Amino acid sequence: METVLKTIKLNKSFYEPEEFRVLKDVSFEIEKGEFVSIVGKSGCGKSTLLYLISTLDTDYTGEIFINQKKVTGLSQNELARFRNEHIGFVFQFHFLLPEFTALQNVMIPSQKLGKYSKSESEDRAYEKLKWLDMQNFASKLSSKLSGGQQQRVAIARALINDPTIIMGDEPTGNLDSTNSEIVFDILKDLARTKGQTIITVTHDPEFAQKTDRIIEMKDGEIVKG
Repeated sequence: METVLKTIKLNKSFYEPEEFRVLKDVSFEIEKGEFVSIVGKSGCGKSTLLYLISTLDTDYTGEIFINQKKVTGLSQNELARFRNEHIGFVFQFHFLLPEFTALQNVMIPSQKLGKYSKSESEDRAYEKLKWLDMQNFASKLSSKLSGGQQQRVAIARALINDPTIIMGDEPTGNLDSTNSEIVFDILKDLARTKGQTIITVTHDPEFAQKTDRIIEMKDGEIVKG
């Protein structure tokens, strides 16, 4: 199998109010097409780990490789470009622009990447919405959509550049059980039918149990997975 994410001895400390080591020698690998949950009690370091592997936080020791490329040590500009091309984000709160339509929101990362013309970006965005059964809402303002619909638009936005990895921070944390299930099924289908690698941090044991693999953390270390 192809390894798409590899970490070697990641260490991370916070220094306020006093020094606290939040990650301790964290090493693991994730294969292409895996759907992985990172779990553990609050304060165990799972969200910190997600910020490191998503290249949003660069203040750590150790090494991170994504798609065989070492991202540790890249400049902020290089990381921003790499992130936009290789990582799709789905957060607990969808962070859609309320004054933009669903289609316009989905197009944003594609336009930032600058790889496609505006009409190509539009076509790609519509195709992703269609895949998520949201094409009928393409021209609707995102502020007029329900929570579950907004999260599906956020997933379409995460997919627009065909990223190497989708990273989710509590992607169902703000949804009721019906919509949580819909979002889970979408992510599972992405991994199964499209070979999409998905890494999610979750507090939801039911969600985690249904993923391909669980990485359990305790006190800044991986204890299982």
